[in-house]
Amino acid sequence: MKKFTRETLSNYNGKNGRPAYIAVNGTVYDVTNNSQWTNGEYHNIMAGQDVSFNLTNTADVLVNINKVGLYN
Repeated sequence: MKKFTRETLSNYNGKNGRPAYIAVNGTVYDVTNNSQWTNGEYHNIMAGQDVSFNLTNTADVLVNINKVGLYN
């Protein structure tokens, strides 16, 4: 799996045609085509970053989201 840093993940913010990726508990997910995320945003949470703190208790929600890498 591809490894992401804070800097590389920030390029995947869902803006200007870019994919939207988020990191949660060390795993990077592709939320680009997820209906909950519009233009890289979900309830004022922005893609392209570690959102573990913002998305607590989300294991069941992330089950159907594609994993694309690891974050550290």
